[in-house]
This record gives sequence, C-alpha cells and structure tokens, in this order.
Amino acid sequence: MTETTTTRAPRYTAINDDGVLRVTITNPKRMNALDYDTMVALGDVFVGVATDRSVRVVVLTGDGDRAFCTGADLSSSVAEAGRGITPEMTMDAANRVVRAIIEAPVPVIARVKGSAAGVGVALAVAADLVYASEDAYLLLAFVNIGLMPDGGAAAMIAASAGRALAAEMALLGQRLPAAAAKEAGLFAGVLPADELDATVDAAARKLASGPRRALELAKQALNSATLPALDAALEREKVGQSELLTSPDFQEGAMAMLQKRPAKFGA
Repeated sequence: MTETTTTRAPRYTAINDDGVLRVTITNPKRMNALDYDTMVALGDVFVGVATDRSVRVVVLTGDGDRAFCTGADLSSSVAEAGRGITPEMTMDAANRVVRAIIEAPVPVIARVKGSAAGVGVALAVAADLVYASEDAYLLLAFVNIGLMPDGGAAAMIAASAGRALAAEMALLGQRLPAAAAKEAGLFAGVLPADELDATVDAAARKLASGPRRALELAKQALNSATLPALDAALEREKVGQSELLTSPDFQEGAMAMLQKRPAKFGA
C-alpha cells in the first residue's frame, strides 16, 4: 500500500490498496471545498491513472460524513488572486479534473455522503458509478451567488436525467435528494450510511478483478454515446464563468454567502 499527499496543507490523499486507488478530499472543516492547488493535484492523480497499470479502479470520496465536496473554496479566493491565479486558470483546473475522471482508462466510483455541491456535483456525476448514503444530495447552487454551473455538471445531468431536471437544478438552485437522484438515473445506488462502504468496496473489488481493457472500452462506448458534446459544454462554461467570476453579482453573492445573509443582486 502506498500513499501520497499534496505538498501544501493536506487536502487530499491517494492510497493504492491492491489495485483500488482510494482518493479522498480532506478538507472537512470547509465541507471538503476545493482550493486551486487541490484541484490541480486531483487532476494530476486522475491523469496519472492512464499510465499506472497497478490501478484497476478508483474510488473518489470526501473526508467525514457531512460532505462529499461542496465545490470551490471561496475563502481561498483572495489569497489565490494574490498569487496570480485567474478565473480562467481555476476553470481550466476544474475542467481538467472532470475530463480526467471521464477519460480514465479504469472505472471510477464516487462514494457520496452528505452534500455534493457546486463543482462537487460534477466530480460525482462524472464518475461511472455513484453510490450515496440516504442523506446525500446534489446541489447546483451557483445561481445563488451569481454564477452558472460549471465542470460540465448541467450537461452531464441533462444527459442522464433530462433537460427539465437539469434546468430546475441549475436555474432554481434547489437540492436534489439522494432518492430522487437515483430515480432520475444519476446514482447507481442509495444505501443506509452503515451499508455504504460495504457496497462501494464490493463494487470496487469486483471491478479491480475484472478485464481492464474490456472495462476501458465499455466505459469509452458509454461516454461517447451519452456525452458527445461535453468538450463544447466545458468550453462554453469556461468563457461564461470567467466573465461571471469578475462580475458585481458574484462579488455580492460570495459576500452574502460568507456573511450568511440573502444576496441583493443588481438589475
């Protein structure tokens, strides 16, 4: 068993457990929100899977019971801007992780407990199999802070569950409970919290012992059939979100969220 972590404050771990690469976002105090450096590091991990023959399956999860991942960590945005990290760079880092999950030559399982919000939704639904606890939910809350969905989340939700549900999530910013997500075809399974790990582990072990090349080609076929326009969607989101990230509405929305008050958007 081998382990690696980010060189900054540890915000993820990646442990290869006999062919099962267990990747955990470790920022529980911020409900596993992602800063720029962690997004880049996660991208490196998933890109590296392509050349690591010891990896047969990846399990992606978040530390603790409260959240899988709640998207970008707004509390780090000022420091990141001071380091010269632009909105375009942030979008590129997020899109790279999503592409790498989808293009990984091995199956990826998302283990979701609690909240999956913002780009955390994209990380979850980009996986090939999503298993969630009964208290889990998906939340595209971008509109609540003056932004649009990114990471290809809206496109992937529309591909799996249809345009109407994707529009409701993207435009109204309402959470989708785990049971409804399973009914819509976004989750492979919803389990009691005390059964989630056993189900994920059983699926991971079965995939790890399976025919790697056959699984790779099956995954490619599924993604080609359901996500042919994902690259175009990611590019549109990069342009749109980069504009919105510098807008007065986002500044107001982010401040309102941090101050726990309703946002007052302009005309």
